[in-house]
Amino acid sequence: MRGILLAAGYGRRFDPDGQRSKLLAPMADGRCVAAHAAQALCAALPGSLAVIRPGQHALATVLRDAGCEVLESTGAEGGMGHALADAVRASAGADGWLVALADMPWLAPDLIRAVAAAVRTPDDIAAAAFAGRRGHPVAFGAAHRAALCALNGDQGARELLGSGSLHRIDSPDDSVLRDIDRPEDLPPTPAPENE
Repeated sequence: MRGILLAAGYGRRFDPDGQRSKLLAPMADGRCVAAHAAQALCAALPGSLAVIRPGQHALATVLRDAGCEVLESTGAEGGMGHALADAVRASAGADGWLVALADMPWLAPDLIRAVAAAVRTPDDIAAAAFAGRRGHPVAFGAAHRAALCALNGDQGARELLGSGSLHRIDSPDDSVLRDIDRPEDLPPTPAPENE
């Protein structure tokens, strides 16, 4: 199972002017959003592949430091579907793919492993869920390679998730649904202690 971290979005809801990257925004412990997501994914699936747009040098460094291989995808500018298709094509020999989003920094490695382990046959699809709602990450067996490679636009694999039997892995919390879309989604950073 190859981990794929989608980190190629523009984050326009976070900063419509494109001056601040939500993926590089610091969390309470000082590590940025993307570092949290990448480190959790690589703890579960070492050597995961992160997809970024060309020219995102600071983000590429963060992702490599977290243990990811980085793929600069020119197609990623066309949306999430293009980015995911490029990542699957770049890891064509994998027996499946687990897809995580770089703006979801609260996922636990154990949950990621559980979703990956639920894909036991090439036809299987699995996804994390909380309170009956499907979330991320999602995982696909090797039989879905052609469909994943054909994705385009910004829809990602949503239609594919509805096309067959989906194994839902229940999460103990809502981390599988929570992402960083706007600055107010970031947890507050603690105030410095007075000496």
